[in-house]
Amino acid sequence: MYELAWIGLGFFAQFMFMMRFMVQWIASERASESIVPVGFWYFSIFGGLLMLAYAIHREDPVFIAGQALGMIVYARNLYFIHFPNGKKDDADRPEA
Repeated sequence: MYELAWIGLGFFAQFMFMMRFMVQWIASERASESIVPVGFWYFSIFGGLLMLAYAIHREDPVFIAGQALGMIVYARNLYFIHFPNGKKDDADRPEA
């Protein structure tokens, strides 16, 4: 039963990670151009953290390294979105 719960978490993590592409696809279709909405990065973080937990449980060093390094990219992009040019005020930034 314990292992089945981890497998369930792994599938849920993969689903959450996949949702980032759905968010991006829908936003791009609505805008009629390729865009990456903020939600893409939040799904990346949430799904990636769940996938990382699953990889640690499975003791898979390749999977662990890939997910851990990805977290840096996702977090950095969110930093740039929320603090453009190092400024906390984003009132001049257009909504995506």
